[in-house]
Amino acid sequence: MAETAGADAASRLEVARGLLRRLERPARLDPARAAPTPGDDGRVLPVPGPLARVLPAGGLRRGSTVAVGAAPGATSLLFALLVEASASGAWAAVVGRPDLGALAAAEAGVRLDRLALVPDPGRDLVAVVAALVDGLDVVALAGHERAGVRAADRQRLAARARQRGTVLIALGVWPGADLELTCTRQRWDGLVGGGAGRLRARRAGVRVRGRGIAPGGREARLLLPGPVGAPEAIAVPGPDLAAAPVPARVAAV
Repeated sequence: MAETAGADAASRLEVARGLLRRLERPARLDPARAAPTPGDDGRVLPVPGPLARVLPAGGLRRGSTVAVGAAPGATSLLFALLVEASASGAWAAVVGRPDLGALAAAEAGVRLDRLALVPDPGRDLVAVVAALVDGLDVVALAGHERAGVRAADRQRLAARARQRGTVLIALGVWPGADLELTCTRQRWDGLVGGGAGRLRARRAGVRVRGRGIAPGGREARLLLPGPVGAPEAIAVPGPDLAAAPVPARVAAV
């Protein structure tokens, strides 16, 4: 049994290392990567405008750790954080989300040719994430709470991300994260009466807390996702976001 477990661990680690070999550290060396905008020193990865206005650096600061609260809308929020970064040439990976669909990511605007998925890292979550942090711009992980990742491991991963200039995104609670993002008041456009209709867009608030932000935090109101997938700012105040419940069948999206 011990030999089998060791073989499984080696196999999963080889998957992560194989991804890096295939990508050949493109996040650092790809000459086709979009040139920085004037004044950009390369230390901040872009995010959509509605989120840029509430993040302290105007984007995802390299080397930072971001926790995305496990509320309804967390997956859409993750895609929103990845869409502009991948469009600018950054490489990203999502670890530990076997239910994450590539089609959903593409519809949200994430470039699939810049996205690596490791659905099931098994017991080797920390080692797989550490290997990916060495070579990619953004690494998102899920299942760390269920896997019982220790505080010392969290600290080591955060320190490794700072050293490598990688943005580490944790889906769920991550004590010590530089920023915490949570979807708040939500409602879906397109539903009438008892919940019938065609879902068009989700109105949501995104609450941001953490370093560089006043204790009360900041909040953006946006369509998450918008009609064409990517998040959009809400131009005209709509009904109270708390007035309508999120349908159970789409609550976890």
